[in-house]
Amino acid sequence: MESHFNTSLTLKNSIIAIGAFDGVHLGHQAVIKAIVERSKLLKVPAIVYTFDPPPRVYFHGVHHLTSIHEKLAKLEMLGVQHVIVDSFDKAYSNRSAYEFIDDLMKLNPMEILVGQDFRFGYGRYGDIQLLRQYFTVRIAESVCCSNGARISSTRIRALISKGDLQLSQSLLGWPIVK
Repeated sequence: MESHFNTSLTLKNSIIAIGAFDGVHLGHQAVIKAIVERSKLLKVPAIVYTFDPPPRVYFHGVHHLTSIHEKLAKLEMLGVQHVIVDSFDKAYSNRSAYEFIDDLMKLNPMEILVGQDFRFGYGRYGDIQLLRQYFTVRIAESVCCSNGARISSTRIRALISKGDLQLSQSLLGWPIVK
C-alpha cells in the first residue's frame, strides 16, 4: 500500500472511499471491503481518502479512536492500494468544496463511495448532490450491530467513555489500543 500525505496524486482511474475512518470500525471495514472488491472487478486501484486529524477531532476536540499509523496499518490489512491523507487544520478547513473536487478529479474516479451524511469544503458547503454533478457517487449503507443500532465512531467513543470496552471493541472489530 502506498500512503500519500498532503500531496496530489494523479491516476488514470480509481475507486475511492472518502471519510475520516476513525477507528476503522466494522462499518468502515464494510465500506473499504466493498471498494477493494469493486476495484478488483474493474481492475483499478482502491483508494481511501482520509484526514488527520479527523474533522470531528479538529472541530470538537473528541478523542481519536486510532492514530494515523494505526489507521494506515488497518487499511493496508483490508487491501487498499493507496491512502491519501490530508492534514485537517485551519488552512484545510478553509478550502472550498470546489478545491476538494479538483483534487478528486486528478484521481479519475469511476466511483466514489461516501456516507449518507457526507459534507465537504468550507462551511460544509459541499454535499452528495454537488459531488454527483462531477462523479458517480454511491452512498454506503449503514452497518448495524445485532441489536439494530448503527455502528459509528461517535457511538464507540461514547461506549469507551462509559467504560464499556467489550461492546466498543466488538463494534471496532479490533482490539482497543490505549
